[in-house]
Amino acid sequence: MKEGYEVIETLKIPSSFDHVARVETLIDRVCADLSVNEDYYGNVLIAVTEAVNNAILHGNKRQENLEVDVAVGDGGQTFCFSVSDEGPGFDFTNLPDPTAPENIMQENGRGIFLMRNLSDEVEFDNLGRTVNIYFSKQ
Repeated sequence: MKEGYEVIETLKIPSSFDHVARVETLIDRVCADLSVNEDYYGNVLIAVTEAVNNAILHGNKRQENLEVDVAVGDGGQTFCFSVSDEGPGFDFTNLPDPTAPENIMQENGRGIFLMRNLSDEVEFDNLGRTVNIYFSKQ
């Protein structure tokens, strides 16, 4: 997360899709507490849950003994969800384009594309083990 953001919430969940509802509850609470424009709520929900799903499935390989960490930072006019896993990371600089003709029919590979298109900014840290997703409040 960039400098200037105050961490206001944190959550740790086991790497199981059974716990994603806890992240959704966190998103609801944060958006209400920060008075986020309700038109942006759906974008936040989809982008952050996609990041958590990726951390569970691709990062931690659904190993429930590994955790997914979620932190929320308030930056004044903007806020950030930071999602981290305990996996080996990945090459986030070399991702296939999900809109390319050869990828259109693929069942997966759209998560980061969605995150980037539903948020104001996406950045990766820690060799791809952490994704920071930034949103405007208004």
